[in-house]
Amino acid sequence: MGRDNQTWVSEFILLGLSSDWDTQVFLFVLFLVMYVVTLLGNCLIVLLIRLDSRLHTPMYFFLTNLSLVDVSYATSIVPQLLAHFLIEHKAIPFQSCAAQLFFSLALGGIEFVLLAVMAYDRYVAVCDPLRYSAIMHGVLCARLAVTSWVSGSINSFVHTTITFQLPMCTNKFIDHISCEILAVVRLACVDTSSNEVAIMVSSILLLMTPFCLVLLSYIRIISAILKIQSTEGRKKAFQTCASHLTVVALCYGMAIFTYIQPHSGPSALQEKLISLFYAILTPMLNPMIYSLRNKEVKGAWHKLLWKFSGLTSTLPT
Repeated sequence: MGRDNQTWVSEFILLGLSSDWDTQVFLFVLFLVMYVVTLLGNCLIVLLIRLDSRLHTPMYFFLTNLSLVDVSYATSIVPQLLAHFLIEHKAIPFQSCAAQLFFSLALGGIEFVLLAVMAYDRYVAVCDPLRYSAIMHGVLCARLAVTSWVSGSINSFVHTTITFQLPMCTNKFIDHISCEILAVVRLACVDTSSNEVAIMVSSILLLMTPFCLVLLSYIRIISAILKIQSTEGRKKAFQTCASHLTVVALCYGMAIFTYIQPHSGPSALQEKLISLFYAILTPMLNPMIYSLRNKEVKGAWHKLLWKFSGLTSTLPT
């Protein structure tokens, strides 16, 4: 039956944010600018870390992974969203919908696990600084990064498989900006309780478990910071964690609100806004947060700009 129904629905129609043409043109320009800023910001962060040897540390290795995840996540959703603003028939083929769900769900899971890994890195840096280099060695960092990518990908593969085996009958209108898992599951013309349970279980494993690890890490970090005698020492220790803590607050809050109770979760409009938050706003803000609140990154920017200005001044006119 599932196979037959898949032939009935060869494409889905994404209802998007608005049907008003002027609104769509405005949103196209706005999101295009934000997407370009996202690409430039994250790519520049990766390039800066690559070029400055002072940033060849575990913290910036994980930040490179985070930037790659953010660019990939935005790219899995935003280009198709921009295209749909300019066309009347906002269709997405069945296979493309499945691919979009897989990549967006995988990259979201990778980011949650990666943020927990980064919290552990900050915990070791603050609570055990003398053994930091010995604990956070290259092999461990590589294994933690691989664990993040593999766990998110496996979780997404399982969910994508079971979601697109559901019989969709003739339902093909997705009230969303992309093929988001909750919106696609709602199209099924059978009971989806098992899918909702699976979403909740994976939310506990890939959302709440990393969140609890982050929470535990920062409880230990704050406790260690409060024991530092000098005000300057406490300030310096807190600054090493401030950027990551800001990103954690942005990323985990809305995801918990969305996925921990999929049956009684947010409305369709709220889901769209949350998806926009993760697809556009968070990837755009992360490079700014790590640049503006981090002295090492700002110092590397200044060094790179100074070298560039020195190079251009030596060029013949």
